[in-house]
Amino acid sequence: MAFGRLDSSKPDAPMSEINVTPMVDVMLVLLVIFILTAPFMSSAIRLDLPQSEGGEAGAAPQAVSLVVDAQGAFYLNDQPISPEALRQRLSAAAQRNPNTELELRADQSVPYGRVVEAMGLAQKAGLSRIGFVAQTQARKP
Repeated sequence: MAFGRLDSSKPDAPMSEINVTPMVDVMLVLLVIFILTAPFMSSAIRLDLPQSEGGEAGAAPQAVSLVVDAQGAFYLNDQPISPEALRQRLSAAAQRNPNTELELRADQSVPYGRVVEAMGLAQKAGLSRIGFVAQTQARKP
C-alpha cells in the first residue's frame, strides 16, 4: 500500500486589495440623486420687496352657511329665513365682503330645482363663491 503524500502547498495569502465596486455604485447613486434634487433646492427667488404703510394682509374670506332641509325650507346660519329675506341678507354679505363664500348644504331628498334656486339667489346677490358641503362615508375596514 502506497500512501500518497498530501500536497502541502502554502495556504492562500489574505487578499490585500479593497473591492471598491460597491462603494462606486453607492457614490454614483448619490451623485444622481444630488443632480436631480439640486435644482429644486435653489428654485426660490430672492427679492427685496418695497416697504409700504398700507393695510394689513387681507383677512380670510368669510363664509355664510345656507341649509336647504328635506321640506325645501332655507336656513341661513342655522336660522330659518324666507327667500326674500335670504336675498337681502346675501346682498348685504356680498356688499360687506365680495369674497364671502356660501357653504350650501342640501338634504339629499331636496329636488334639484330647489338647490338651483338657492344658487340663483346667491348669484343675484353678488356671491360667486359657492361651496357644496357633503358628508363623507366612513370607510369599512
